[in-house]
Amino acid sequence: MNQLKAGAALNYAVILLNIGVGLGYTPYLLRMLGQSEYGLYSLVASVISYLTLLDLGLGNAVVRYTAKYRAEGKVREQYELFGMFLLLYTLIGVLAACAGAGLYHQMDAWFGDTLTADELEKARIMILFLIFNLAFTFPLSIFGSILMAYERFVFPKMLQIVRILLNTAVMVVLLEMGYKAIAMVVLQTVLNLLTLWVHFFYCKYKLHIQIHFRRFRWDWLREITVYSFWIFLSVIMDRIYWSTGQFVLAMFVNTAAVAVFSVAIQLSILYMSFSTSISGVFLPKVTAMVTASDNRKEMSALFIRTGRIQFMVMILVLSGFLVFGQAFIRLWAGDGYQDAYLITLLFFGCLTVPMIQNLGITILQARNQMRFRSLLYLVIAGVSLYFQYKGAETLGALGCAIAISGALLLGQGLIMNVYYHWCQGLDMIAFWKEIGRMAVVPVAVCALSFLLLSRFPVDSWFSLGVGILLYLMVYVPLFVRYAMNGYERELLWMPFRKIKMRWIR
Repeated sequence: MNQLKAGAALNYAVILLNIGVGLGYTPYLLRMLGQSEYGLYSLVASVISYLTLLDLGLGNAVVRYTAKYRAEGKVREQYELFGMFLLLYTLIGVLAACAGAGLYHQMDAWFGDTLTADELEKARIMILFLIFNLAFTFPLSIFGSILMAYERFVFPKMLQIVRILLNTAVMVVLLEMGYKAIAMVVLQTVLNLLTLWVHFFYCKYKLHIQIHFRRFRWDWLREITVYSFWIFLSVIMDRIYWSTGQFVLAMFVNTAAVAVFSVAIQLSILYMSFSTSISGVFLPKVTAMVTASDNRKEMSALFIRTGRIQFMVMILVLSGFLVFGQAFIRLWAGDGYQDAYLITLLFFGCLTVPMIQNLGITILQARNQMRFRSLLYLVIAGVSLYFQYKGAETLGALGCAIAISGALLLGQGLIMNVYYHWCQGLDMIAFWKEIGRMAVVPVAVCALSFLLLSRFPVDSWFSLGVGILLYLMVYVPLFVRYAMNGYERELLWMPFRKIKMRWIR
């Protein structure tokens, strides 16, 4: 339980650090690289991200089945499982290198009409480094999954914090020396490989993990393949949502449109991390609950309790961005990125529903019932992809955003809520009653803020800071008093009480 609490807390520390780095570093990066070079880097990263599909959902399977065998006290089976996964990941790493070579040779055919010769040459160099990175990441990534399965959340999160700080500091030096996008890719490759090796040594010498290759369990592989396949389809959906837009815009518009869209994607990923930082540490716990009894009433109560906590965080960010986002984008990203506000707002709005319910995904994974969700999302993502192409031709980046947000609202919002209620036994009526009561304060404070901003426009970092501070001074006390319950207030005040007790001692 201490690892769960500390893991969730460190997740938020990582999020806050990313926000802090983003506020100070990303504007600097955008200006040092320029819109074209930043768009080129984002394009290459999105193209290579398709190779991560070769994971095939196995990373999640490592966590799920390790947690299952731990709950059942089966140690030998765990070690044999690790050996099987390491062999599979090594094979996947080889396949990733081969597929990456194919991508390398297709750059001219795909982007020759919209990218300059210099941009194409830089793109090819970056792809080579990213392929090398990915080929080694696959086999070594098993150790990060083992850490999660063993509920060791503190060490990898502390390592992630160090990596963020080191990456930022070194990259600033490289940018000042005149290096650009290629240097970013090289640095990321080096730091990623170092992180993976540290995970390996922690598993070997701290957890004393063993990897057995005595026999290859084909019966396990069949079971795990069925489980991983539905996770794999979900990953395909994510790639269509969050990586295809850059690809489409590079084909039909230019790298400047890719840069604007990528800024919105970057902010949306930060927004999603506020939610997944909570639910992401629950898979081992929920798997143990399912293995023991799978009491649907208890699971529904956990779903509602977690959803309320996630909503507290998400609605604060969403309402704040709704009020101050336009000024923030203008001051933060600079000229040429104004459209990113509306695109980001579309993403934030449509993501809120699935993000406060993503413990449902963890429950489906623990129950090994991902089939319906994966098939639904794959169909809707395919429809979204069609409309992204159509939207890019007519409205550019905004057209892609409308296609994505519409698909998210239909699939992850409406249809999945019906499925959770009728097929998974989660009380969604009670859930939305709870969320509705909590939403009254944010809606009222937002409406008041818009009235005030019409008279006092925000046109500098100082006025933006003052505005956000005043917003929080009104929002937080009202939300704590009228929207939170006793359990949530206790969670809020507990860290302050512990600090007070330490000072008294």
